[in-house]
Amino acid sequence: MFTLLLVEDDKKLAAMLKKHLDNYGYRVELVEEFDRVMETFRAVNPHLVLLDVNLPRFDGFYWCRQLRTETTCPILFISARDGHLDQVMALENGADDYLIKPFHYELVTAKVGSHLRRAYGSLSARQEERTVQAAGLLLYPERLLVKAEEGEIELSQKEALLLLALMERAGRVVSREKLLDLLWEDQHFVDDNTLNVYVTRIRKKLKELGRENAIETVRGNGYLFLAE
Repeated sequence: MFTLLLVEDDKKLAAMLKKHLDNYGYRVELVEEFDRVMETFRAVNPHLVLLDVNLPRFDGFYWCRQLRTETTCPILFISARDGHLDQVMALENGADDYLIKPFHYELVTAKVGSHLRRAYGSLSARQEERTVQAAGLLLYPERLLVKAEEGEIELSQKEALLLLALMERAGRVVSREKLLDLLWEDQHFVDDNTLNVYVTRIRKKLKELGRENAIETVRGNGYLFLAE
C-alpha cells in the first residue's frame, strides 16, 4: 500500500480528498500541526506528498524546499493560485506537478497514480535494474541517482526522466515536444518556460560532477546530450 502525506489546512477539503483517495486503496496521513511538517513527514515516510501553497506560518514553497533536502519522492502542489509564476516557483522549488483548485478528485487520483508508477513502478515487478551510461556518467533512473568519478547526485523524478531521455539518445537532438510529452502526460498547465526550468536544474547538478556543458541547447529544436 502506498502512503500519501496531505499538507492542506482546509480541513473540509482535506477530509474529502482523504476519503476519496482512501477508496482507491491509498493510506493518507494528514498534517495537523503546520509548524511541524518535517517532523510529520519523517514519522510517516510517505511515497508521495500533496502540498498546498497557502499554509499557516510558512507557505508550501518553503516546505517543498525543506522536503527536497531529505527526499526525492514526488511532490504535487494543490492550490487555488493559478498564475504561471506560482507554477514556475513550484517547479523551481522542487515540485513534480501542480494542480489548480477547484479540481475533480478523479484528476488528483490519476495524477497520484501516474507519479507513483513513474517513481516506483510496479512493486510486484521483478526486473534487472536499468542503468544508462554516457559522457562518464552512470544514471540509475529507478534510484533517481547519477554517478561519476567525482561523486554522485540525487535527482527528482522529473529530472531523472529528462536526463534518461537525453542520455539514451546521447549525440542526437531530442525535440522539446518529445521531452514535454514524455515528462507530462497532459500539458494543461505547462508553459514554454517549464522545460527550461528543469534543464537548468539538471545543468546545475551536472556541474557538480564536472559536466556543466553536457547538455547543449539546439535553438529552435531541442536539446543534445554530448556523448563525450
